[in-house]
Amino acid sequence: MSESASERTNPRSHIECWLTDMDGVLVRENRAIPGAAELIAHWTETEQPYLVLTNNSIFTARDLSARLAASGLHVPEERIWTSALATAAFLKQQKPGGTAFVIGEAGVLTALHDAGFVMTETNPDFVVIGETRNYSFEAITKAIRLINGGSRFISTNPDATGPSPEGPLPATGAINALITKATGKEPYIVGKPNPMMFRSALNKIGAHSHNTVMIGDRMDTDVVAGMEAGLHTILVMTGISDPAEIERFPFRPDEILDSVADLLP
Repeated sequence: MSESASERTNPRSHIECWLTDMDGVLVRENRAIPGAAELIAHWTETEQPYLVLTNNSIFTARDLSARLAASGLHVPEERIWTSALATAAFLKQQKPGGTAFVIGEAGVLTALHDAGFVMTETNPDFVVIGETRNYSFEAITKAIRLINGGSRFISTNPDATGPSPEGPLPATGAINALITKATGKEPYIVGKPNPMMFRSALNKIGAHSHNTVMIGDRMDTDVVAGMEAGLHTILVMTGISDPAEIERFPFRPDEILDSVADLLP
């Protein structure tokens, strides 16, 4: 299909819905990035459907809404889509009313409870690895034994490290790797860069890929997954990407902008 003249002059003329990453796009170190509050207010006032996406599975959407409010961003909890919520939606499709053994915090535990899952340590259908700041050797051992016994290995996200004021912390991907090494089994990871997370987000707001944007700050998660999900992709330079980082990849986003402030009308 050839693009119209309006799309050539305004690459977003066909856009009606918005997906955006959180860290590095809307906030950085718990401070709102200039233009973010105004952009969310604009989407709200003009009734444009949007969702804020994050691979963080520690917090519930309500927790994250409160944290964003403390940063000056007013995002209601129904406008937040986490890897934990995406994982719960996926597992509910796979086995409604199933059972799970979970390593994680309130974000993933609440999402699975709300999806109708029962938590158990006895022959669960799924072992679900989420983000936590309190990884237990005992719980990891239990997960390994359950996966070896036939439970399906699921993870909320692949991020190997997370940030802290003191430096990097081991995160979900590091625990996934430990369990894989011990079991010989790879997890199915629902969060970014799996396009599954974007498809479930589109379903939540009744959007279609052909008229939806994904705004992110990472080539290896936001842009590649958005591209594979058929979305219009925008990379902003307020997160981890710089020109040298972009050159490492064989693909390109549809647009590269300095920040979300460039999206204000």
